[in-house]
Amino acid sequence: MKILITGGAGFIGINFVHYILANHINDLVIVLDILNYSSNPEEIQQLKKYRNFEFIRGDIRNYDLIDKVAKKINVIINFAAESHVDRSIMNPSAFFDTNVNGTINLLSVALKNKIDRFIQISTDEVYGSIIKGRSKEKDTLNPTSPYSSSKAAADLIAMSYYKTYGLPVIITRSSNNFGPYQHPEKFIPLFITNALDNQKLPLYGDGKNIRNWIYVEDNCRGIDLVLRKGKPGEIYNIGGDVEMKNIDIVKYILNILGKNEDLIQYVDDRPAHDRRYALDSGKIKKLGWKCRYNFEEALKKTIDWYIENKTWWQKRKNNLFKKYYNSWYKKQRGLK
Repeated sequence: MKILITGGAGFIGINFVHYILANHINDLVIVLDILNYSSNPEEIQQLKKYRNFEFIRGDIRNYDLIDKVAKKINVIINFAAESHVDRSIMNPSAFFDTNVNGTINLLSVALKNKIDRFIQISTDEVYGSIIKGRSKEKDTLNPTSPYSSSKAAADLIAMSYYKTYGLPVIITRSSNNFGPYQHPEKFIPLFITNALDNQKLPLYGDGKNIRNWIYVEDNCRGIDLVLRKGKPGEIYNIGGDVEMKNIDIVKYILNILGKNEDLIQYVDDRPAHDRRYALDSGKIKKLGWKCRYNFEEALKKTIDWYIENKTWWQKRKNNLFKKYYNSWYKKQRGLK
């Protein structure tokens, strides 16, 4: 395969690139990424040693650029997205610009160049909060934040290209990912790094919001399986085996690091904070997928990575809080 991976320098994207290069040595991998604050440019430099790897710095909103790149590939996997819920509350338009307009560009280029497969990477957040049971692929979408609304819109548009034009689109929706290279604005790495620095761990509301967690490599294996064995026009949930309350995750992190629970600081809840996400992954399991990583082992593995890569996350936290967050966000998260 000749694969264009948009957003391939981001958290899940860079892990997926590593997975493909390690497991499919005959595939050509081209990463297109704008290299914004949440990307991994240092890792992209390391990947340039592979003969079947190419990097292009660019924006999925640049139609002419992606049209030119599409001449060299036959598969598009779209990881590129603005993805942080809190920032989407502060600046919704940026999320719709990238997540919707950028996706439309990619779909249009894929159609024009007769791409063999288009994989749209989505999220469980498009289903909204679920009181009981698990969300299935045919459930009605019920997004509540500007971020999840923009992803739901992109999903619907992508599927319309399959139904209207016959473009071979497949959508994956995963539960909350964690693992190496995840930006420290996100829940698990924020709490790991704050604990390592003996800073307060700002926990929204009562801390009892429930999330379905998956180690990033398990998600990458699922996406790869869908790429090669999935059916066009289908949606595949990729959910972890573990549901946990946020407060339990925080206590687990503190226990592993030998830190006191007095570091926990409850802060005002964010607007429209979904109470529970849970995915039914029965469809992809029929393709032969299952989680390989035990949650506790994967969390310890993740914590070890952040301990060993302190310079990486310190740089990102310093740059992030200087440039991107206003006083409202800092107050919400107990940041100085």
